[in-house]
Amino acid sequence: MKKIKFLANVNVEKPLIDFLNEKGFDVKWVTSIDKRMPDDRVCEIANSEQRIIITNDKDFGEIVFYQKKIAYGIILMRVKGQNSSEKIILLDKLLENYLDKIANHFVVITQTKFRFILIEV
Repeated sequence: MKKIKFLANVNVEKPLIDFLNEKGFDVKWVTSIDKRMPDDRVCEIANSEQRIIITNDKDFGEIVFYQKKIAYGIILMRVKGQNSSEKIILLDKLLENYLDKIANHFVVITQTKFRFILIEV
């Protein structure tokens, strides 16, 4: 299986970036590249480098399903508040149990469930 790579949007908290790095994942953080990077450019990088976007931004749903700009995958964190430790626990659970199901999906993480929506290309 091909190793999963991530592109964390500017709104993703640094502890999540650190967690992914500690787990050995290849992760780029938009904040380290350009804090003002528009969503379209985030999509271009993710597509060209086959990276899964991690974001807290619901706008990526429109980008995927209506504008058809993402082909590789998105993880949308819909966890109330900015509790990084809770997000890390949920992200770890996702990666431990569903790593093979993340690519080519729009994955929504909430406190109670993971929802997987296939991205039609």
